[in-house]
Amino acid sequence: MEKAAKPWRYDNRIPSQPDYCANVISLILEQLEKSSWSNKDTFGIHMAMEEAIMNAIHHGNHCAPDKDVHVLVELFDDRFYSKITDQGCGFDPDALPDPTAEENLEKDCGRGVMLIMNFVDVVVYNAKGNSIEITKRRSDVPSNNHVEADR
Repeated sequence: MEKAAKPWRYDNRIPSQPDYCANVISLILEQLEKSSWSNKDTFGIHMAMEEAIMNAIHHGNHCAPDKDVHVLVELFDDRFYSKITDQGCGFDPDALPDPTAEENLEKDCGRGVMLIMNFVDVVVYNAKGNSIEITKRRSDVPSNNHVEADR
């Protein structure tokens, strides 16, 4: 049995400033390109990661200079995994209003979470609501149904 290649890994704490999100996204996109991920998968990961990191910076840490966001990314041959944790008090994702409901169309809450859920395969929040784990399976690799077990 052939052993799987070691994943590319990014594990860092970034300041709660929006400019740092762009730097992380750039590194991820570069690695996805090097690993020949499809444009569709890359776009989905880009959107989900940008939303998750910016939510952590703005809504979790309120751009506080004394708080940071922990970003962990692991890129395997067949999947992308990330865990993003802020230092905020958290939230209940199930309590967010439906951003597609008529009365919420002009409100700016809930869209980011909805986008994340639509662009990746697995989304898990911790009980506190200050950490999100996302997994995106590579679309051009057959699923082996072991994504969660491998983590």
